[in-house]
Amino acid sequence: MKQQITVIRGDGIGPEIMDASLKVLDALDAGLAYDFQLAGLAAQDETGDLLPAATLQSIETNGIALKAPLTTPVGGGFKSLNVALRSHFDLYANVRPAISFKGSLSRYENVDLITVRENTEGAYLGEGAFTTPDGSRAESKMIATRTGCERIVRFAFELARRNGRKRVTVVHKANILKDVTGMFLSVARDVASEYVDVDCDDMIVDNACMQLVMRPERFDVIVTTNLFGDIISDLCAGLVGGLGLAPGANIGEKAAMFEAVHGSAPDIAGRGIANPCALLLAAAQMLEYLEMHDKARRLRKAIGDAISSADRTTPDLGGNGTTDRFADAISERVR
Repeated sequence: MKQQITVIRGDGIGPEIMDASLKVLDALDAGLAYDFQLAGLAAQDETGDLLPAATLQSIETNGIALKAPLTTPVGGGFKSLNVALRSHFDLYANVRPAISFKGSLSRYENVDLITVRENTEGAYLGEGAFTTPDGSRAESKMIATRTGCERIVRFAFELARRNGRKRVTVVHKANILKDVTGMFLSVARDVASEYVDVDCDDMIVDNACMQLVMRPERFDVIVTTNLFGDIISDLCAGLVGGLGLAPGANIGEKAAMFEAVHGSAPDIAGRGIANPCALLLAAAQMLEYLEMHDKARRLRKAIGDAISSADRTTPDLGGNGTTDRFADAISERVR
């Protein structure tokens, strides 16, 4: 019996990289059935709704979604469709691996780390946000709960243990934000005491960013709050060649969503030059979530081999291939 997943083809370059990714998954014979649903501008054009009820129901039923980038229109309504999806399904853990690929345009060759970001609390909750009528003052609360802190830190330690990772670094700003990130640090230390087989240290976010640029090899698993995790994970993407190689998983108790974390890039949409690797690497995370570990390894190896041999790679990787031809190069390697 095939595993059914919700597939959201997205906006801009989304349909191009999704079609390329599904081609590779089919070549891998991953045993997946696709339930295509709409979100973003494509959904608004067809249904009048940016996030149709049918899409939410599909994700709830299947429990797994593979999502290409979405465009949230400027103006009223959703602040972010991605935030709305994470909130709706309580996808509290955002997992962003950053791994160097030989042949990419990265300045580093030794990056292999994972950022685990709390996905539902902190600054992005926007509790009580307002701007005064004259525009002279704006406010927004930053909220953390002990439950939210504990579950994301425990997730990070479980991930480290499961994947043979040796260290978890807790990133915070407890020297200044003593209550909100002070709670995060305190809870993290309590949780760490239960995992004697995994080393733990902590680092103020300013220093963490500097150390990531200077010595990324010292990091293994990073766990942090929502805002810091958003910034750090993009910094880490820059260490390995950019967002074209940056996948993301959003995981909750009852559902998980896997995505390319870059935007919909409308400036290159329809030109056939978008790099599908971020979405393909997210698909590898999805396969691991489904306990198809061998297929996930084969997919990552095929991506790495295609990049290192410059086989039909897209322009952002220094080649002159198209999205479809690059997908062919990866497909040939996974068969």
